[in-house]
Amino acid sequence: MNDLNDRNSCPALEDIEKYISNPVFGQFRSALKTAHKCTEKIEFSSCSWEKGWNIKYKKAGKTLCTVYPRKNYFTVLVVVGKKEKESVEKILSECSPPLQDIYRQTAKGNGQKWLMVDVEDQDALYEDLLRLIQIRRNC
Repeated sequence: MNDLNDRNSCPALEDIEKYISNPVFGQFRSALKTAHKCTEKIEFSSCSWEKGWNIKYKKAGKTLCTVYPRKNYFTVLVVVGKKEKESVEKILSECSPPLQDIYRQTAKGNGQKWLMVDVEDQDALYEDLLRLIQIRRNC
């Protein structure tokens, strides 16, 4: 496996999947591609907050979410912007307590919340995440 922090060595999707080593990642990829017909693009982030290789899922030029590989799990970034805010807050009470906590504890910057959600299982939090991505796609 390539070093996920080495800018000069882009890993293949298969390498990232092996690194994550959790079948939920494959299910997540499949769910996104089936529901949204989106593209997967491996990109390097130089951001000091989350430096390294990640996977962006895009549709019609819009990033739906970004996946950060971890050992045995992955973190998904979903941006809730001004367009999505009302729709997300409308369903928030139906979402799992962990997602509600993440939403409430995430600071707002420039009218956006950058939600970082750790995914280990195909549970209620996973389903909530798919709903947020659907809202982002539709807005």
